[in-house]
Amino acid sequence: MDPKKLKDLLAQGGKKGGRLGMGLMALAGAAIGIQQSFYTVDGGHRSIIFSRIGGVQKQVLAEGLHFRVPWFQYPIIYDIRARPRKITSPTGSKDLQMVNISLRVLARPDQTFLPQIYRQIGTDYDERVLPSICNEVLKSVVAKFNASQLITQRQQVSMLIRRELTERAQDFHIILDDVSITELSFGKEYTAAVEAKQVAQQEAQRAQFYVERAKQEKQQKIVQADGEAQAAKLIGEAIQQNPGFLKLRKIQAAQKIAKTLATSQNRVYLQSGNLMLNITDKDFDSNLENLKRR
Repeated sequence: MDPKKLKDLLAQGGKKGGRLGMGLMALAGAAIGIQQSFYTVDGGHRSIIFSRIGGVQKQVLAEGLHFRVPWFQYPIIYDIRARPRKITSPTGSKDLQMVNISLRVLARPDQTFLPQIYRQIGTDYDERVLPSICNEVLKSVVAKFNASQLITQRQQVSMLIRRELTERAQDFHIILDDVSITELSFGKEYTAAVEAKQVAQQEAQRAQFYVERAKQEKQQKIVQADGEAQAAKLIGEAIQQNPGFLKLRKIQAAQKIAKTLATSQNRVYLQSGNLMLNITDKDFDSNLENLKRR
């Protein structure tokens, strides 16, 4: 082939290939531009637009597919779902006791004020705002109560913290769905003092119980002594009025002794005098006469 004709053929092919490459590049650029022009806002999120010309736009975009101008605009997406956060703060009570208190806070941004939140705070609003305002409110509320009141009036303390913290968070357009006290502890000195007080109270109650029991035992002995004295008096009067009463008592005592010996495995032989059955003896009657004369 003629070298001149070959050169002309290659020149024509290069022109066609260049046009084709430029067309493919334009098509790829258009596809990328269309892709960059749309973005999606997921569920539980909201979006605001920052424009290189006008700054942060006032409109808050809801969930779904949205349009933007590539390079000139880019979206800022906020998660508006409530997120938990635990904050611990050591503070002092009204009676100067150290208290370690922990809060669990459910916070979310107010979606109608997202442009203001972005201008003033940014996207990490919970990191910048919540620790400072929680510490401030905790210290101011706990300082109004004694250490014992923090335990006995815990519900009231929690409600007061929630009310003041909610009002404080509204200044930064933050909504608090829940505020609860998860931990409340005191210093070692106060805990030891409380334990010592409990032990002292238990000892005092135990001593009071012993005193009351001693009083009851004393009263019981007095009543028992009165009963025994009254019984002895009645027995004496009965013997004076009827000497046969003593004989009856001896018969009853002899019956008890005989019953005890009968049930015993050992064999014992006793005289009637030992069994107090000598009621027919002259000595017994003479003794009764002497007792009656007295």
